[in-house]
Amino acid sequence: MAERQRRVLPTVADTEALGRELAESLHAGDLVVLDGPLGAGKTALARGIADGLGVQGRVTSPTFIIARQHRAGHRVGAPAVPLVHVDAYRLGGDLDELDALDLDADLHQAVIVVEWGRGVVEHLAERHLRVQLAREPDSDVRTAVWEWVD
Repeated sequence: MAERQRRVLPTVADTEALGRELAESLHAGDLVVLDGPLGAGKTALARGIADGLGVQGRVTSPTFIIARQHRAGHRVGAPAVPLVHVDAYRLGGDLDELDALDLDADLHQAVIVVEWGRGVVEHLAERHLRVQLAREPDSDVRTAVWEWVD
């Protein structure tokens, strides 16, 4: 397991900036698992990762469609990589429905970011980037803790 890192994120822009920073180390085949309560910043972080990867299209929460694919666009300093953005909240741990998404096929060609994915999708890859997000009560300040898990 790699070293755990932590950052306080006072604004949504800070959360998106962290996503862009994390994207610098992501490549096709990487799985990112985002965990945290409602309003913790999971979609904002995914938006930052998408921006850092240079994917095409607006990134919004895929809550009602479960998964959204974004084609590779232009990425500065690294090969462009597509993104598959998944919201596992509505899956409720239903592994059959997760298998129907065929994410393991996409994993070799794209970065897969899964909101609400902890305990649900880790088996898809040998290692994954786990990001735990929390929101301070009565505040917009968020905290992110992340680490690569083997």
